[in-house]
Amino acid sequence: MAVVGDLALMGTKITTPNKLIGKLEKRVFGVPISFSPKFSFSHNKSRTAIKAVMQIEKIQSSSELKGSLKEGSLLGFDVVSERELKEKGFLGLRKTKLVCTIGPACCSLDELEKLAIAGMNVARLNMCHNSREWHQDVIRKIQKLNEEKGYSVSIMIDTEGNQIQVVDHGSSSSVKAEEDSIWYFTTEKFEGSRPFTIQANYEGFSEGVNPGDEIVIDGGMTTFEVIERVGNDLRCKCTDPGLLLPRAKLSFWRDGKLLGRDYDLPTLSTKDWSDIVFGISEDIDFIAVSFVKDADAIKHLKDYLASKSSKAIKVLAKIESLQSLHRLEEIVEASDGIMIARGDLGVEIPLEQIPSVQEDITYVCRQLNKPVIVASQLLESMVEYPTPTRAEVADVSEVVRQYADALMLSGESAIGSYGMKALSVLRTTSTRMEQSCREESRQTLLHQRKLGVSLPDQIAEQICNCAVEMADNLGVDAIFVYTRHGKMASLLSRNRPNPPIFAFTNDNSTRMALNLQWGVTPLLTDLSDDMEGNVKKTVELIKAKGMMKKDDAILVVSDIIPISTARAIFQSIQVMTIT
Repeated sequence: MAVVGDLALMGTKITTPNKLIGKLEKRVFGVPISFSPKFSFSHNKSRTAIKAVMQIEKIQSSSELKGSLKEGSLLGFDVVSERELKEKGFLGLRKTKLVCTIGPACCSLDELEKLAIAGMNVARLNMCHNSREWHQDVIRKIQKLNEEKGYSVSIMIDTEGNQIQVVDHGSSSSVKAEEDSIWYFTTEKFEGSRPFTIQANYEGFSEGVNPGDEIVIDGGMTTFEVIERVGNDLRCKCTDPGLLLPRAKLSFWRDGKLLGRDYDLPTLSTKDWSDIVFGISEDIDFIAVSFVKDADAIKHLKDYLASKSSKAIKVLAKIESLQSLHRLEEIVEASDGIMIARGDLGVEIPLEQIPSVQEDITYVCRQLNKPVIVASQLLESMVEYPTPTRAEVADVSEVVRQYADALMLSGESAIGSYGMKALSVLRTTSTRMEQSCREESRQTLLHQRKLGVSLPDQIAEQICNCAVEMADNLGVDAIFVYTRHGKMASLLSRNRPNPPIFAFTNDNSTRMALNLQWGVTPLLTDLSDDMEGNVKKTVELIKAKGMMKKDDAILVVSDIIPISTARAIFQSIQVMTIT
């Protein structure tokens, strides 16, 4: 394996079996080699052959290196990962990432820190709720915890979208709709709340709706039957009692089928663009786009971000409609990640199809190397109760078994009374299921689609595929990847290796983006063009923190591009044991 530019070959040397498969001697296969007559390139119709001279160099011993480390060198472990590694070891680290929606129940500095300690990797802010000042306050609290306390929690804003199917009863909390009670759905604008009155956000919400049709709120939380039309308003009777949450979503059904209506409105509303500008100014890490219909809106937003922000803000597409399912692959390819919004999706497709559709979306994301979040109603009962149902735990376990990158809490953390307990359930359940998947060696059953188009991309992909296979076969304790933009870290994650992936980067945007990648612990540290120096420095710093012990084996991958040499690329694998 090699790359155009500076080439690097990989390999290992195994001696007497000692740890799992064998004790690995300290060898480095991956010394960069400049373009020279040593290389020969031959081309034919079927393939390109690349030959290179392989060079070997021993790694400096621990005692030799200690004197060269600068005092006060920083290794960007967040405090939670550092604690978990010390307590549980490499294979005890949780790989599935956890996203928490922040709301009134958990917006104080103390509650946010509790969530961070309990394993929250990404904090989600739903722009449908609360004021701009509230969101700014939460964002700055999280950034304060990151900067002053050593946490590494990424921040995501979730756009409201064109809320043509959103209704609100005007109260700040939920309202109970009793069976046979009569309610009015109106487009009239008023402040506050009125008894048995629900305000629609879009004036044309009732177009094409007839008496006898059903209004389903939030995918089945409450159901109404339309009794009569009164101008643009609807007079309805509650047929399935339940809770009406603030800013709930409604759908219309006729004869057991969704009443589909195509509103010709842009994916991103005027308010969404205002929220995006706000997000840029607040240095957020992710933007989740609601009600995505096709790839165009995602491409447009990414172009806008590239022109307005110096930071690489990642764009996630929410899959929550039939339209998005029909264009799934193009949306996944255009985005930086996917959120499966099962609640809204369950309104538009039969409930019994949700499990298979979720699995299909997860599979497509894995194939195209995009992180995927499974969201909505994972532990819905814990909004009100301190323990989940067994069915909810089984649901979470299945998501982990499908190798989704992340699990997300919505109302459970935002408005629930037991947000911390809900997060604990996600953490313990995912850790247990990951262990079960390792025992079953399920990674060997996964077949990846080839993604690379250019030769360097193809080689990077093959390096990562081979690196994970080596890591699993040799039973190494960890994979270290040195990366400026996170590409090879994501390719390693895609293969779902048994050992954890530690991604060393000197770019904070990359670090925060990798918080959403399965199995990746991102670390912010200085990186130089001297690859061997990077490896030696980080290994010694981790040893000094007591997080590595003698005979631990690590596999090292790099995609560092030396800044000083425009055409040079350093991609390599090396395996070493700790002495």
